Amino acid sequence: MNYTKDDLLFAPLGGSGEIGMNVNLYHYKDSWIMVDLGISFPDESTPGVDVILPDLKFIADRRDKLAGLVLTHGHEDHLGAIPYLWSQLGCPIYGSAFTLALLRRKLAESRGDFDIKLQEIGMNAPFKLGAFEIEMVALNHSIPDPAALAIRTDAGTVFHTGDWKFDKTPVLGTDTDAPRLAAIGDEGVLALVGDSTNAMVEGRTGSESDAKAGLTAAIAKATGRVAITCFASNVARIDSICKAAKTNGRSVAIVGRALNRAISAAREVGYLADLPDLVPEGDVDLLPRDSIVIVCTGTQGEPRAAIARIAAAAHETISLEAGDTVIYSSRQIPGNENAIARVQDMLIRRKIHLVTDQDAPVHVSGHPSRGEMIEMYGLIRPKIAIPVHGTARHLLAHAALADSCQVSQTILPDNGVVIRLNGDRAGIIDHVHTGALTAEKGNIIELQADMMRARRRMLWNGVVTVSVILSKAGALCTVPSVAQSGLGDGDAASDYVAAASIAVEDAIEILGKTARRNDASVEDVVSQAVRRVARSMFGLRPIAQVHIMRVGEEDLRA
Repeated sequence: MNYTKDDLLFAPLGGSGEIGMNVNLYHYKDSWIMVDLGISFPDESTPGVDVILPDLKFIADRRDKLAGLVLTHGHEDHLGAIPYLWSQLGCPIYGSAFTLALLRRKLAESRGDFDIKLQEIGMNAPFKLGAFEIEMVALNHSIPDPAALAIRTDAGTVFHTGDWKFDKTPVLGTDTDAPRLAAIGDEGVLALVGDSTNAMVEGRTGSESDAKAGLTAAIAKATGRVAITCFASNVARIDSICKAAKTNGRSVAIVGRALNRAISAAREVGYLADLPDLVPEGDVDLLPRDSIVIVCTGTQGEPRAAIARIAAAAHETISLEAGDTVIYSSRQIPGNENAIARVQDMLIRRKIHLVTDQDAPVHVSGHPSRGEMIEMYGLIRPKIAIPVHGTARHLLAHAALADSCQVSQTILPDNGVVIRLNGDRAGIIDHVHTGALTAEKGNIIELQADMMRARRRMLWNGVVTVSVILSKAGALCTVPSVAQSGLGDGDAASDYVAAASIAVEDAIEILGKTARRNDASVEDVVSQAVRRVARSMFGLRPIAQVHIMRVGEEDLRA
């Protein structure tokens, strides 16, 4: 890399140009810090994948210079990769009380052998970390104890917003600490690295109190059993649901391990102290159907989550009937639309009433809309804006907004860029290794590994298996056996098998005598033949598995 030890650098390894998998690096005086270490979730293009992880090779190779990992908050896209990847780093982790309480539970559930130094940090209490001084500033978001970071160096201060919004009437916690933000702005800020999630949304994001009122009204209209799905970490939403249920004379049951984990962490640090007694999952059927609200996981269509199994009438303890109501108190994360629609369609087909944020005000975002972003720029007044946490469209919209706020320079990062922040101007000076990984049976695997590519190819193109019996001289001893999966059904499958078998015979026939004695040569032409027929008949390029058996003259005579 082309930099000196005195350069102030910013390098995102994830979360720039995408939603999720946030991981950011800062460098100064030959010292590195990491901000957040999150995951992303798979879609139809990644079959057999449960979680997507950032590739940390660049910083893992420099782990001796990594002073620590600082967490802005406890959402999965900001800390979910720690149980999988911390062993590559070996550094202490810093965060707010709730964030670390949630992390401890995640680490315990992962059953890994961790010996991590977890250091709780209070708001407005600067601490030294390597060559940096870092101050956590209280924010409001859809999770307790979120924090922005004022990252101070002799070369200037970088303000890393994390995820945030302004909320004058929060149900839980406090509003974003605008006076402290203004004071940091008065000190002088070189660069703001900021959330872009709602950069295309005009106005201001609604208050959690609005969601509570919307949920209260939606429950009041419902007959029969009510199930509400929300993000497990949205503790304020859980509180809103409980209060809305109480107003309507209903008790609450919590279904889902992640929800129970979040409630336990919240209570540990003093939140949800006045939560009413919850109905055990196994006792739901003991209550009248019109006196219960069930809170469950699965907002993004995850097939193993509670609401998906309930929708499919496959849950162990919870059932819904025609006339019951399901409320989605959540947003759709881009890329999950099809998975969410599949679950919702199952509910609708069963004549279960569906309520989303398109039907009623049952959800508010945890991210700032354009009005709040303008207010933030007015408080911080940075010289440089670096939009992160969003797709290319989000980053472009954020950049245009920053320009309208008279920010003198804006840089749009992609994962892997290295931005030098020395002086009043910034620039991209290098690109470092980035990528996507996944975890499978305790192993970390590249998403582009041969095994994963073959899995995707099988999903979209099918598999053909060919068995060929040859003499040692290379003559076909019997008709080739061809089987296929995923190409066609019925007559189409039969026609393919017949045509592919003939194509294999022809391919072997035209091989020279020497080539027919070589298994690799035979395997190559057979594979090409069956793929060529599949491409001609179906427009597909299947995986071809070729098995060759050689027999001697004595075997043929027997």
